[in-house]
Amino acid sequence: MAAASASASESSASAAPPSPQAMEGPSPSSAIDFLTLCHRLKTTKRAGWVRREIQDPESIADHMYRMGVMALIANDIPGVNRDRCIKMAIVHDIAEAIVGDITPSDGVPKLEKSRREREALEHMCTLLGGESRAKEIADLWMEYEENTSLEAKFVKDLDKVEMILQALEYENEQGKDLNEFFESTAGKFQTDVGKAWAAEIASRRKRLRSSS
Repeated sequence: MAAASASASESSASAAPPSPQAMEGPSPSSAIDFLTLCHRLKTTKRAGWVRREIQDPESIADHMYRMGVMALIANDIPGVNRDRCIKMAIVHDIAEAIVGDITPSDGVPKLEKSRREREALEHMCTLLGGESRAKEIADLWMEYEENTSLEAKFVKDLDKVEMILQALEYENEQGKDLNEFFESTAGKFQTDVGKAWAAEIASRRKRLRSSS
C-alpha cells in the first residue's frame, strides 16, 4: 500500500503544472508592463502620413502587422528563414513605442536617432525582464538595424513595400499625390521579391492614373 501511495504521489507531482519560476520567459507582471508600453504602437500614427494630412492615418502597429503578413505569405528565398523574418517584422519598429516615429523631416541626425532607439530598446528589454525573450527581441532589432543578414535585407524591403502600398491606397482613397514616397524607395530594393512586389505596385499605380 505504501508503494502504491508513493507511486500515486509521484504521478500527481509529475502531472502538476510547472511553477512560474520554472517556466521560460517573463513573469506575468513583466509581460503586462511590456505589453502596456507596446500599446503606444497602436495609438501612435505614422509621422509621414500625419505630415501629409492623411485622414485617419495608420499606426506604427498597423504598419508592422502588415509587414508580418507579408513575410508570412512571401515566396521562399534561398537561405532566408521565413519565421525569423516574421518575428523581425513584428519588432523592427518596437522602440518607437518610446521615441515615436522619427523621420528624415524631423532633422534628427542618423546617429542620434539610433542612440535614442537603442536606449529605448534597452529600457523595454529590461522591463520585459532581460531574459531570453528580451534578448531575442534585442537581437532581431539589432540585426535589422545593421542590415547584417539576408533576413534583415528582406524585411527592409518589406518595410518599403508596405509604405508604397499604403501610399497607393491613400492616393486612391483620399485623392492625394504621394509621389515622394515612391521616389524615396526607387532603386533601393535588395531582394527579388521586394523588387517584384514594388514593380507590381508601380504598375497598378500607373494603370489607375491613366484611367482617371
